[in-house]
Amino acid sequence: MKKLSVLLVALLVLTAGAFAQVNVANVKDGVYFAQSDDFSSSGWKAQAIVVVNKGKIVSATWNAVSNIAGANDKKSYAAAGKYGMVKASKIKVEWDVQAKTVEEYLVKTQDVNFSKYDKDGHTDAISGATLSVSEFFELARKALQSQPVAKGAYKDGWYYKEGDKYENGWKDSVIVTVVNGTIVDVVFNGISSDPKQKSKLVQSKEGTYKMNAKNGEWHVQADRLAKAVIKAGDPAKIAVNKDGKTDAVSGVSITVSGLLSLAQEALKAAK
Repeated sequence: MKKLSVLLVALLVLTAGAFAQVNVANVKDGVYFAQSDDFSSSGWKAQAIVVVNKGKIVSATWNAVSNIAGANDKKSYAAAGKYGMVKASKIKVEWDVQAKTVEEYLVKTQDVNFSKYDKDGHTDAISGATLSVSEFFELARKALQSQPVAKGAYKDGWYYKEGDKYENGWKDSVIVTVVNGTIVDVVFNGISSDPKQKSKLVQSKEGTYKMNAKNGEWHVQADRLAKAVIKAGDPAKIAVNKDGKTDAVSGVSITVSGLLSLAQEALKAAK
């Protein structure tokens, strides 16, 4: 009986954490950001940005970055007609348009604790939104329970860049997320010269792109490099050796010169 009580208490704590309420009136002014822990099975990592001023949400943004070869941010991808929600949605409206509807709903209602959705995240309470909305509201709450993003020198946005040519069957790519002028996320990837092949990031995670390196597979090392760029606040601050590798990031033995140069190229549009 005692073990059962402990389990019930633990379950209540976990549930409370997952659905923690947020009082926006008590949130200090600032720009807040949160994202999913990893990419979904469909290849997207969701992100939410919430701006608070004088106890109110004044703007909200819902987007995502991808591990799909050659894909930029989800809104741009959808706006270019590549996502395919128009065909799948009963209202025939693409993802970027529906996401904007959900953002506007949050700003209008201020209801960051919105939970009127089914187990799949769908709701009838937001007109013009047939997509799953749960991840957005959950991330919005997560963002507002974190520290605001420090002000940086870049222009906000999603900056995608890919290499000009293939080398050994691969072309580097990167997407950098900038919030409140600060780099908050970096995704390094590779595009195969074979259009039927998955991206380098996906293949590495699945175990089909094997380096057998003592420091870990490619995706592990690429993630370490990405975190180093975020911490430094500028890819140019990561020192690179003559051989294209770096001693500045522990656990990274892959060639980084091309990836870092590409990130710098992507961020030119953010200056």
